[in-house]
Amino acid sequence: MKLLSAAQIRALDQATIAEQRTTSTALMERAATALGDWLRRHYSPREAGEIWLLCGPGNNGGDGLALARLLFMAGYAVRLGLLPAEKYSDDYQYNHHVLPKVIPITELSADNLPAIQPGALVIDALFGTGLSRPLDGLAAAVVRRLNDSHARVIAVDLPSGLLADAPQPDASAPIVRATHTISFGLPKLAFLLPQNAGYVGEWHVVNIQLSEYFVEQAETPWQLTRMPGTLGFDAALAALTPDVTLPRRSKFAYKNTFGHALLLAGSRGKMGAAVLSSGACLRGGVGLLTVAVPGCGYDIIQTTRPEAMCLPDAEADFISELPDLQAYQAIGIGPGLGQDEASRAVLEKLLREAKVPLVIDADALNLLGQHRELLDLLPENTVLTPHIGEFTRLTEKARDDYHRLDLLRQFAQQHKCVVVLKGAYTAVAAPDGQVYFNSTGNPGMGTGGSGDVLTGLVLALRADQRLDPLRAARLAVLAHGHAGDLAALETGEAGLVAGDLVRFIGPALRALTA
Repeated sequence: MKLLSAAQIRALDQATIAEQRTTSTALMERAATALGDWLRRHYSPREAGEIWLLCGPGNNGGDGLALARLLFMAGYAVRLGLLPAEKYSDDYQYNHHVLPKVIPITELSADNLPAIQPGALVIDALFGTGLSRPLDGLAAAVVRRLNDSHARVIAVDLPSGLLADAPQPDASAPIVRATHTISFGLPKLAFLLPQNAGYVGEWHVVNIQLSEYFVEQAETPWQLTRMPGTLGFDAALAALTPDVTLPRRSKFAYKNTFGHALLLAGSRGKMGAAVLSSGACLRGGVGLLTVAVPGCGYDIIQTTRPEAMCLPDAEADFISELPDLQAYQAIGIGPGLGQDEASRAVLEKLLREAKVPLVIDADALNLLGQHRELLDLLPENTVLTPHIGEFTRLTEKARDDYHRLDLLRQFAQQHKCVVVLKGAYTAVAAPDGQVYFNSTGNPGMGTGGSGDVLTGLVLALRADQRLDPLRAARLAVLAHGHAGDLAALETGEAGLVAGDLVRFIGPALRALTA
């Protein structure tokens, strides 16, 4: 699913009006109806109590006015707070004209700010995607009053004061802190970045039948990968999501069909990472797995992962030798590896000699960060799986989340590799500059070993010759998050550990098999 810029979103509205031979007023009515339907599903009139609708002078405010009329007709108690302006949009004026006269209206001013009680339900329809500058004056005062009220806030399309696709130019300017944000047709890039989480709250997408053709033709570097049937997306627009399903297995397939992977992992005190990663690789469907470990890890792997073959290193505490690589279809390195100089030499030799797909994680990434000259040796289409700290060591400290995305795209393009930047909405960057955010997963996955599990799963799918590197990475991230969601249903988020992810990889991949 594509994520469009604010300018593209405005153009999408106009394209929808022209293509469907409708009017902006009718499209606004669609939006208000979808909002009203969502609100009625989540709040009865009794649960909602008196609803404040704060409306600005543009089309976002027009959405709020139309919503006020529909909610009033459905039996809700509504009250309007209107932001005065020298000019109002045409659709705002129309919806103001058709308001039922009995709806209480307060014209906001510096001396007449809304008296919002804690826990009240408030609809933020002050400013939407058309906003291009920080809030100031009366608008800023209204937002500060709203944020101080501790109300339940529903933002229409975008929290007022937040930009849809760019960092805030003034960090001191207020932004509405929403409990829920209801977006029309498509999510916004801003929803997926950590720095905006306190403003967006939980976000939802409602269907207003926007132009499928426009979305299909629109060029954007940002996309969202989703599980089928989730997040309540517009079904038609969701169909435009690129295919990341796992191919079904042939009846006559056997172990060599799905590749032989080599995993170099573990050091003294960190063998758990090798156990988790190898378990995920096995559950990810690899045909054969060999795990190269330091001498201290031989009994551990043989005992915990009997399905894998094990190559013990001559050195007891860390990996010091690179095995013969001819037998393998994909190679992973990093989980629990440690940062000994001998292991750095093994990594360098691997980068120089490998002729098959590589997956690099954890301590191998830290070694690359310490010895950046090794980055020039990265083979094309290598998959790297850093968290934010590891990525910073590979590049530089980002000014904000948007700058980090720029660095991510530049790195993937410069080194012609696939970079999996882990976190909520994990971002998978491709060598062509495209970035695919992930929609699965939960905070319970923020636990030691979760990344090692992802490495093993990526390695398994890279060994499968039916999958290209980008598709393998996206599928692994999607399945990894879905495994976490399945595990959390059993354990709860607080009780989830990385080993639970390994147990649910099979069911997660089954849900993604075409």
